[in-house]
Amino acid sequence: MVSASRGYIFRLQDHLQRFERSCHSFRLRNPYSAAQTSAILVRLAQLAGTREAYIWWCVTRGAMPEGRERGNPEAYQNCFYAFAIPYLFIADDAMRSRGLDLMVSRQYIRIPGRAVDPAAKNFHWMDMKLALFEARDRGGDFAVLCDADGYLTEAPGANIFLVEAGTIVTPDDGCLEGITRRTTLELAAELGLPARVEPVAAERLRSADEAFITSTAGGIMPVRSVDGVPLGAGGPGTETVRLHNLYWDKRWRGWLGTPVEFRC
Repeated sequence: MVSASRGYIFRLQDHLQRFERSCHSFRLRNPYSAAQTSAILVRLAQLAGTREAYIWWCVTRGAMPEGRERGNPEAYQNCFYAFAIPYLFIADDAMRSRGLDLMVSRQYIRIPGRAVDPAAKNFHWMDMKLALFEARDRGGDFAVLCDADGYLTEAPGANIFLVEAGTIVTPDDGCLEGITRRTTLELAAELGLPARVEPVAAERLRSADEAFITSTAGGIMPVRSVDGVPLGAGGPGTETVRLHNLYWDKRWRGWLGTPVEFRC
């Protein structure tokens, strides 16, 4: 999925490139070229008639062929689906203002990369969905999962970051190569913030100065507590706010955006 802000679709070409890599990883074929897909998504945004848009698309395997051909990926007629709706946040206004209450899942781990490649966009989400239910049962807003060795991976539909002594840190493995994640690292460099991409044990998140999650459906969203323990002063942290504000300021000015022309 991509999002549009003030009539500009953010990093559309980056999303399309990741989409093609993801299709290749799962032996799917997009029936449309990258240029055709781009035109479809822009047209959907135009038809939706909103400058703040959430634009979603996917390719599915298609109907199952008969007999031995079920094991032949070339025998499937892959299908393309897409829609555009007004932009939506995965966290509401109150949660984004005060910061999310995040829970590290105790019951579930992220599906291992040797089973399903987490770096490729996919919807093998039962682990993340169950972790989200667990977080709500424990009084939290959102969940983050670890791998089998206790290292952080990602949240449902979002990458995780923490801030330690002025340095931002994000996991290097077991997570989607998020476009907002990449953007955040670029913005950190612009602000002069040191950044590291490395294995991150869950204990480091609980003791961090700040934390936030990143997603196309929400941008940069602060965390105020982890497992019921406040981080820092218990609200959006200083560096999180700086990154959040720069992200939206640049987006509102059309940074890395594909313009959508609306007919009057």
